[in-house]
Amino acid sequence: MIYQGVHRLRGARLGRLTALLAALAFMLLAWPHPAGAGQDGFDPWKLNWVDPWAASQSKVPEQPLNSSTIPTLGDAGFWPLLRAVSMYEQIRDWGGWKAVPAGEKIEKGQRDQRMALVRERLLATGDLAASSGDPQLYNGEVYEAVRRFQRRHGLEADGIIGRRTIQAMNVPVETRIGQIKLNLERLNEQSGKLGKRYIFVNIAGQEVEAVANGRVEMRRRVVVGKTDRQTPEYTSAINYITFNPYWNVPQSIARRDIIPKVQRDPGYLKRMGIRVLSGYGPNPREIDPYSVDWSSASAQSLRLRQDPSRRNSLGTVRIHFPNPHAVYLHDTPSKSLFSRVTRAYSSGCVRVDQVHDLVEWLLKETPGWERGRIDRVVQSGENTDVSLAQTVPVYMMYLTAWVSEDGAVNFRDDIYSLDRQVHAASAGG
Repeated sequence: MIYQGVHRLRGARLGRLTALLAALAFMLLAWPHPAGAGQDGFDPWKLNWVDPWAASQSKVPEQPLNSSTIPTLGDAGFWPLLRAVSMYEQIRDWGGWKAVPAGEKIEKGQRDQRMALVRERLLATGDLAASSGDPQLYNGEVYEAVRRFQRRHGLEADGIIGRRTIQAMNVPVETRIGQIKLNLERLNEQSGKLGKRYIFVNIAGQEVEAVANGRVEMRRRVVVGKTDRQTPEYTSAINYITFNPYWNVPQSIARRDIIPKVQRDPGYLKRMGIRVLSGYGPNPREIDPYSVDWSSASAQSLRLRQDPSRRNSLGTVRIHFPNPHAVYLHDTPSKSLFSRVTRAYSSGCVRVDQVHDLVEWLLKETPGWERGRIDRVVQSGENTDVSLAQTVPVYMMYLTAWVSEDGAVNFRDDIYSLDRQVHAASAGG
């Protein structure tokens, strides 16, 4: 009966979520329920609270990229996040957590009065299994707990308790509950048939998943749009791939970025392999860039096209899917950006780390396009289009909360303020 009620939720809005979760409380696995928990004198900080989301509290993955094979979309992502709502509501009912005061950064081995509050904060969400020893000392077990907390929140897992880590610790539990519910609703809206093979781009999480038969076969980092040039949420299907692409510079990018550089340095276009063309027809006339008055309004209407090369802004490959936003997945010559924790630097398109691996995965069902041929075409430098034998759905979504394979609840910054806008609209409504 309860399962049937929850199952109907997948096709409905989540307005009744809180009431439904109360009926599901007994389904939670390994949830600690100490004697006296409902009494006024209960103090959760005195418990050795076992983390309900992971088998090992101190284990911190050495690879910064999530290696889980469990998809974020579909039932595999929906049900754990549903359970997480009830878990965080239980944390709230037990008193939530106290704020950690700002101050100098704290590194392993140091003593600081704030460490007692840091320990309490980590105990609250199970990042720290137990607190022992000098409460003001930043020891090894707390260090591993901090790193686990940092990974769950998309921070650099360096174990240093600095400004960003303290800010993440101080987000109120009620805010986290609202964040989980909002993302649960996003997952619920994408509850239809996903397809046997599909691509999922998590814009806020800045990762891409390649999923086949309900299993993540590849996960890569991505660079997404800046806050003023946001990557849009959209669902489409990848239909062809271009190797060694030309880049037709959007007029907005030409106006904001390229023309100001040409005004300062007339040789910029030639160095970057960008040609100036008279229009967008099949046989445009090439224009000498030194003959153009780049300070005039008419210069902004000229077509700029970058030839295939190692300097090309799209790199060696572009992955196409129909959409009204003129965005796509692509390679990039700026590989260093993938090593950054926050990767919102593009003009709206999605740059993919190790993109040739993703291309190989996409072309797996297209005869004659094994990895060797892909590498040869890339090396040739020739502009080449390849249609997929069967299109692959692509889902571009903005998720700031989800549950990973080990059961840990992950949170990411609301880089585009979309969560904030939804909450503001709900409060105003």
